[in-house]
Amino acid sequence: MKNHPNYKWYILILTALTGAFAIAAPFMSMSVLFGEISAELQLDLGQVGLIWGIGSLPGFFSSLLVGAVIDRFGPKRVILWAILLLAMAGAARGLAGSFPFLLGAVLVFGMLAPAISTSSFKICSLWFPSRQLGLANGVFAMGMALGFFLSALLSANVLSVWLGGWRQVMFFYGGVAALLCIPWIFAASAPKASESGTSVAFNIPMRQALSHVVRLRNVWLLGITLMGMSGCMQGLTGYLPTYLRSVGWPGTQADGALSLFHAMSMGFVLPFAMLSDRLKVRKPLLVVMVAVHVLGGGLLSVANGPLVWGVVMLMGLVRDGSMAVVTAMIIESPGVGPVYAGSATGFSFSLLAIANLLSPSLGNRLAESAPALPFVFWAGLAGMGLLALLFVNQPQPKPELLYGQSR
Repeated sequence: MKNHPNYKWYILILTALTGAFAIAAPFMSMSVLFGEISAELQLDLGQVGLIWGIGSLPGFFSSLLVGAVIDRFGPKRVILWAILLLAMAGAARGLAGSFPFLLGAVLVFGMLAPAISTSSFKICSLWFPSRQLGLANGVFAMGMALGFFLSALLSANVLSVWLGGWRQVMFFYGGVAALLCIPWIFAASAPKASESGTSVAFNIPMRQALSHVVRLRNVWLLGITLMGMSGCMQGLTGYLPTYLRSVGWPGTQADGALSLFHAMSMGFVLPFAMLSDRLKVRKPLLVVMVAVHVLGGGLLSVANGPLVWGVVMLMGLVRDGSMAVVTAMIIESPGVGPVYAGSATGFSFSLLAIANLLSPSLGNRLAESAPALPFVFWAGLAGMGLLALLFVNQPQPKPELLYGQSR
């Protein structure tokens, strides 16, 4: 089975399911359950925003470290342990009896999550050549979108009712995530070519890997692009259900808007990823997609009624597709490739973590002045990412130099 030419697709599907049910679903459940959580723990809007964004604080440091660890020891070993520990941390949120306890559990969850996402990007770069790298990253992003969609749709209106409250939902997601360890135990570590050392070798010294990628201009610029994109979406998705309820929307419709956002993302991530593969040079497509982030954030600050649904669909259209494209661009940047894929994506995602940390809390504070003002702020963050992207130099990828093998 492991030698079958289609085995890489099994690995990719497993990676996508891991992203969906070990990271995305447990994470997004907080957004739609904040009503229950804040009522029980007596949290104000500022505390809710802090909890939503605080997981990115340890993510800044762990992303830097975990990328180099993956390049040193290989992604399978890292992802296996990360799933188990992340499942425990996610379930621990259900034990929270106070704001500090919940904050601590979210911090631990945020520290561990980058180990799975960065391992997944490394796995894609090992198993798939450049001509399929956008597709591979797109499948992983679609898995994340699936987790976000199902969690937004089911966590509050179905699982919480069925299981008896938000705490049981946290335990449920922790158990589902832990089960993913089983197929990973038996999965191959890398394609044969990589294991033999003909194309990609592990055991890259961590210090060497980090010092190499921090000198790459494109990695910095794409990291700033990630900051703008993710900061916009992180703040927006955490605040949107609360905002819509505050302006009179029923809870089912408020959560439904967020579900629609993720459904659109899930449906269009693969077409955009495959289009980026076909175009060869991905930058023009990504410029349009980030511009949609800016436009959508601005429109939400003035939209009402049916127009909100249209803007939500527009932004969902590019949400995970843009993540797949920008990640492929990082790996394809000169000086990166599969060898330094873990370190480069880890470093870029550490910059993303800064935005994810600050964006929800700052945006929610602005809501005290005007409920729609946070959307303007988040549109501005996306504009910063768009500006950085314009300075990225991305020559057409050279698969024979970056990958050294044909599959």
